[in-house]
Amino acid sequence: MKDARPFAITLDPGSSLANKTGSWRTERPVYVDRLPPCNAQCPAGEDIQGWLFHAESGAYEAAWRHLTRDNPFPATMGRVCYHSCEGACNRGQLDAAVGINSVERFLGDEALKQGWQFAPPADESGKHVLVVGAGPSGMSAAYQLRRLGHRVTVLEAGPMLGGMMRFGIPKYRLPREVLEAELQRIVAMGVQVKLNCKVSDLAETMRIGGYDAAFLAVGAHIAKRAFIPAKDGAHILDAVALLRSMEGAERPMLGRRVVVYGGGNTAIDVARTAKRLGATEAIIVYRRTRAQMPAHDLEVEEALEEGVMVKWLSTIKHASEGALMIEKMTLDAQGRPQPTGEFEMLEADSLVLALGQDVDLSLLDRVPGLAVQDGVVQVDPATMMTGHAGIFAGGDMVPAERNVTVAVGHGKKAARNIDAWLRGHALNRPPKHEPASFERLNPWYYSDAPKTMRPQLDLARRSSSFDEVQGGLTAENALFEARRCLSCGNCFECDNCYGVCPDNAVIKLGPGQRFEFNYDYCKGCGMCAAECPCGAIEMRPEQV
Repeated sequence: MKDARPFAITLDPGSSLANKTGSWRTERPVYVDRLPPCNAQCPAGEDIQGWLFHAESGAYEAAWRHLTRDNPFPATMGRVCYHSCEGACNRGQLDAAVGINSVERFLGDEALKQGWQFAPPADESGKHVLVVGAGPSGMSAAYQLRRLGHRVTVLEAGPMLGGMMRFGIPKYRLPREVLEAELQRIVAMGVQVKLNCKVSDLAETMRIGGYDAAFLAVGAHIAKRAFIPAKDGAHILDAVALLRSMEGAERPMLGRRVVVYGGGNTAIDVARTAKRLGATEAIIVYRRTRAQMPAHDLEVEEALEEGVMVKWLSTIKHASEGALMIEKMTLDAQGRPQPTGEFEMLEADSLVLALGQDVDLSLLDRVPGLAVQDGVVQVDPATMMTGHAGIFAGGDMVPAERNVTVAVGHGKKAARNIDAWLRGHALNRPPKHEPASFERLNPWYYSDAPKTMRPQLDLARRSSSFDEVQGGLTAENALFEARRCLSCGNCFECDNCYGVCPDNAVIKLGPGQRFEFNYDYCKGCGMCAAECPCGAIEMRPEQV
């Protein structure tokens, strides 16, 4: 027989459950995880907020291991990445962005100092993957593939590992002992590397080697040329060859007056290198204005500090022994440079062309199904697979911005998709969380904390040596900088919700476990959501 007692007395007398108040709600609070802007911006796909969480408690090895799940080159990246993550950092709207790149470099350097190594794979898959090119994309892919249990062979045309990290980035930005140590740590996982081994026929190489899949990561080592009429005696070099020659025993002879033609980061690197080689004048000639210059602004600033000069809105019309003819340019209504007919002579002992680079794609001639457009291989952006099943590509070989961070991200993405392809299943990609915008934060809860600036080499030594320009953080500085992170959109267990709840409806689950709501008592007042510093609680309509 149905219980006829009124609802108010159906609960056990004396139980606190007799006073449930959760039925009053029209909305309920829910803990959420949002996508921090730093994570969303990182081309290498690092969980920046995740490894900063470990670093801010001083657990540096845990932070390094969390970071290197996505990127095996933290010491390198902490020196050469242009840290677009910091440009997106919400803290930048409060005082200054968190020094993410500085902390990353500290963790990378600490790993080298302490001798931390990557763990070998737990299981072997029995599959063998070919990686062509030992630059940032190729070695990133080799690292991730080895972690996944695959046998990996890297074939490199050059005499050393590193690709454009070694041959395109000067030593004053990236010390070679740092780069070499991070590369050898990957090799130590069991990655086989064959140097001075150029792949001229990919199809034949894969057939002879019995490879199950391939990742192509050939760097852009062929310098683009410009038609500049030149008389006998004009000393003209290309930027890639010049920077590559810096790895040899003999330094190149450039003379006292060096002109660099171009406006990218390579042009800046060459001009700064020329100053260090003894040039009294290093002048960049660029067709457009500084606002249009593709070189990174920080690199331009450092070059100007070191005495590099720039002739904006200028182009080179003719080269002869000891001099160049320069034509002044002007911008039209669309912002394109146009000639003016005004000329001047510029003294120069050497002219270095830094007009961009192309990739040698001749190894693909016998591979069917590949699409090449504008000098790069077309791939599925989601998987990095080319039009030929089992052949993937990344880095300079595919349509994308060319820098180390992007290349590392390509290697990681390709490796995970190669693994899925080899195992015969689709890669499961969970949907991305909603962005953690600044408007969702309560910045008044955070203490004022000025950004820690890294030390720099003094100008006199910068211009006369290849010593590293940018210094690193101390352990104390790194700890402080990591703690400036606002943990945008993700609970960091500050206990605010627990403290402000008038109904004691927030349950602490223990360190690292966060909280949950007891909806029997939560009346949906929304105080927890309103007071959450990082925007990790949202109010949702109550389900009827």
